[in-house]
Amino acid sequence: MTDARQPRAAVILAAGKGTRMKSPLPKVMHAVGGRPMVDWSIALARKAGASRIVAVVHPSQDVLIAHLAKSHPDIAIAYQDPPEGTGHAVRCAEAALAGFSGPLAVLYGDSPLVPVSAIEALFTALEDGAALGVLGFEAADPALYGRLVTALDGSLDRIVEAREASPEILAIRLCNSGVMAGDAGLMFRLLSRVTNNNAKGEYYLTDLVGLARSDGGRCAVATAPEDDLIGCDSKAGLARAEAIFQAHRRRELMEAGVTLVAPETVFFAHDTEIGPDAVIEPHVVFGPGVRVAGGVQVRAFSHLEGAEVGAGCIIGPYARLRPGTVLGPNVHIGNFVETKNTVMGEGAKANHLAYLGDGRIGAGANIGAGTIFCNYDGVSKNITDVGPGAFVGSNSALVAPVNIGAGAYVGSGSVITEDVPEDALALGRARQTGKAGWAKDYRARQAAAKAASEKKDT
Repeated sequence: MTDARQPRAAVILAAGKGTRMKSPLPKVMHAVGGRPMVDWSIALARKAGASRIVAVVHPSQDVLIAHLAKSHPDIAIAYQDPPEGTGHAVRCAEAALAGFSGPLAVLYGDSPLVPVSAIEALFTALEDGAALGVLGFEAADPALYGRLVTALDGSLDRIVEAREASPEILAIRLCNSGVMAGDAGLMFRLLSRVTNNNAKGEYYLTDLVGLARSDGGRCAVATAPEDDLIGCDSKAGLARAEAIFQAHRRRELMEAGVTLVAPETVFFAHDTEIGPDAVIEPHVVFGPGVRVAGGVQVRAFSHLEGAEVGAGCIIGPYARLRPGTVLGPNVHIGNFVETKNTVMGEGAKANHLAYLGDGRIGAGANIGAGTIFCNYDGVSKNITDVGPGAFVGSNSALVAPVNIGAGAYVGSGSVITEDVPEDALALGRARQTGKAGWAKDYRARQAAAKAASEKKDT
C-alpha cells in the first residue's frame, strides 16, 4: 500500500545567537535529555513526515553548521545574515525549497518538547481547508507572548504582538507558540508582502495570518500544553525544559512497569530504554544510548552511558558503565567498577573496585577486586580477553593485548603480560620472603634514635 499523502517539508529556525545563554555554544546546541535541542526539532520534523528539511542558521555558528553537516547530511542549510525577524528567517529558506509543493511547517530549534501530535493537528487543519494553521497554548502567565485572537467560529482572526496589544487583547490567555504550517507556495507568496513597519522593525511571521485572512483564507488554531511548547533562550529555561522532560519520562517508564524508588533523583536521556520490572534505585543517571532489559537492578549512584544491560543483571551501587559496554544476562557489576568498550558473558562478575576497558569477558568469569585492564599503551587501545569460567585474583593488572584462557586462574597481585593457557595458574609477582625478629629490632632502633634526638634538644 502506498502513501498518497502530499510530501511535507519543515523549516527549523536556528539562527538565534542566544546571548542570554551566556555561552559561546549556539543556543540550539544546548542539550535537553542529552540531545542538542536542534536535534529534537529535526526528529520532530522527521516524525511528522517531512521529506525536505531546511535549518536556518547564522554564518557565524560554526559548531552548529559542523554538527548539522556531520549528523544530518540530508538536511539543507540556509543562512540568515543579518537577522531581521522570523518572517525574514523563513524567507531565507525559500531557495533551499525550490521546486517543493506541499505543506510546510515552521519549527524552532530551541523548542525541544513539541509533540508530533501537535504538528499533525496543524497538517490536518490544512487538509480540512485552512490556509494556515498556528499552534497555540493557554499560558499561566501570558506576559510578552503574542495573543491569538479567535473568531466566533473558533478560527484564528489575527495574532497581536504583546507590545502592540490593547488591554483587552492582553487579557487573552491563548498565546502564540510561533509554530505555523501552511502550503509552502502560499506561505512564501504571503511572506513577500510582509513589511517591517512595527515596533521592532522586523519582518514578523505572524503577519501571514492577517494577509491570509485579507485574501479570504481561513486560519486555524491547534493547541498543546504550555509545558510542551517551552522555548529555551536562557540557562533557566533550559533547566525548566530538562525538568519537564525528566518528569514526563519518569512517568512513562513507571507506567510501563519500571520501578523508580525515588523518581525525582533519577535522570534519563532522550533515548533511554528500560524493560518492565527493572528496579532503579536513587541517584542513577542515564546518558545517551542505554538499553536496559527487564528485571535488571541498577543500584544507587550509578552512571550508565552507551551501554546495553542484559536481563537479570545487577549494577552498582556506585558503578560506571561507559560507551561500548555490553552485559549479557545475569552479569554482576559491583561498587566502584568501571567498564568501557567491554563485553561480558552470561553470569560474569566484577563485584568490587575494578577498571575493565576494551575487554571481552567470558560467561561465568570472575574479576577480583582491584583488577585493572591496562588497555592503553600510550598510542593505541588493546584488547584483554578473559575466557569463560576464568578467575582473576584481586589487585591484578592485565597488560593488553593479553588472553586469559578458559578456566584459568590469575593469582592475586599479579601483573600479567603474557597469555595464560586454559586451566593454568599464572603468577606474576615476586616471591614473598621473611626475616624473623626484624620488626622488633626495627622498633628498638627507631625508639633509641628518637630518645637521642629528644635528649639533644634539651
